[in-house]
Amino acid sequence: MVGNNVSHSNTRTKRKFDVNLFTKKFFWVEEDCWISLNISAAGLRTINKIGLDAALKQAASKGFLNA
Repeated sequence: MVGNNVSHSNTRTKRKFDVNLFTKKFFWVEEDCWISLNISAAGLRTINKIGLDAALKQAASKGFLNA
């Protein structure tokens, strides 16, 4: 997404809004292994709410996972 930085003197300069991504390791209990995910802050909250296995299944059904 693209927008503007607006200074105190109201000068506008272009800027980008980047995605808030983290590299995070999770222990996947169902598969008994560690996995590393590049995940957004919203995805992290989803995993905390519904669990890792349910979040991975939901992401796969929406086509977000790379094979």
